[in-house]
Amino acid sequence: MNTTLLLASTSVYRRELLQRLRLPFGCERPQVDETPQVGEAPQALARRLAASKAAEVAARHPGVWVIGSDQVAELNGQPLGKPGTVEAACAQLAAMSGQEVRFHTALSLQRDNICLAACDLTTVRFRQLDAEAIGRYVQAEQPLDCAGSFKCEGLGIALFEAIDNQDPTALIGLPLIALCRLLRQAGFSVP
Repeated sequence: MNTTLLLASTSVYRRELLQRLRLPFGCERPQVDETPQVGEAPQALARRLAASKAAEVAARHPGVWVIGSDQVAELNGQPLGKPGTVEAACAQLAAMSGQEVRFHTALSLQRDNICLAACDLTTVRFRQLDAEAIGRYVQAEQPLDCAGSFKCEGLGIALFEAIDNQDPTALIGLPLIALCRLLRQAGFSVP
């Protein structure tokens, strides 16, 4: 069986998580438009983008298993993207202050016409945050490339009252428990 594996992402966070499984893999940037469709629910957006990323890279590499993943934060039914700027990160964190935010982290494992998929849900309850705490956090960690404007594996953990999930790696961007299940279904030996 061909055990070649590609991660359809150049995210350092996803790459570091996948390295934990000790499987050889490569990384390739998918060429996918990430614009939400009109009326698209956050979970549907995460699933579509994960599948699109895997499919786009898999089409260029027949016979190779490709992992696509995407995460969409949801506040009051609306998707939150990556902030990109300090101002947008501060605004996102201010909006999430004292709120519950849902994070949908979708996976798609594809090869040729085979597609295996999963989606993890993580609920984060933010503590009340004032502008000074938000400013200090954003300056310290610069979470501009993270959905929700925080890094839970770092100082961002101080922003929360609670995290509810089944897989602690999902909030970082790649749910390894679900990924291991999909990889075993595809014939990989993990561990």
